[in-house]
Amino acid sequence: MKNVLVLCTGNSCRSIMAEALINARLGECVKAQSSGVKASGKVNPNAQALLESKGEWRDEYHSKLIETVLETPFDLVVTVCDHAKETCPMFPKAIKNIHVGFEDPSGKAVEEYAKTYDLIEKELLPIIQKELC
Repeated sequence: MKNVLVLCTGNSCRSIMAEALINARLGECVKAQSSGVKASGKVNPNAQALLESKGEWRDEYHSKLIETVLETPFDLVVTVCDHAKETCPMFPKAIKNIHVGFEDPSGKAVEEYAKTYDLIEKELLPIIQKELC
C-alpha cells in the first residue's frame, strides 16, 4: 500500500475532496491523507455535503495541520493549490512531489464544488494511479 499526501492551504475543500476521491477509487493500492500549510480547522460544508451525496465521506476526514503528518513516510506529496506549492515544506521521507492545481470553489455557487470534484477525478486520479498503482 502506497501513501499519498494531498496538500492545500486551508485543508478544507480541494484537498479533502481529493483525499476522499483517491481513497474511494484507488483504495486498493493507495491510502490518501490531506493536510494544510495553514489549516482552517474545519471542512467546508459544501465539500462535505458533496462527498456525502456520493457516498465518499468518512468521519475521519478533517482539516489538519501539516505538522501532524510531517513524519509520515509518504510515497508522493501532491499540492492542489499554488500557495501550498510555494510553501510546501521538505518532507524527510517523501519520494516525489507533484503539483496539480485546482481553483478554489469556496464562497462560490454550489455547482462549482461539483466542477472541482469532476476536475480532480479527471485530472488527478489518473496521475495518482500511474504513479502509485
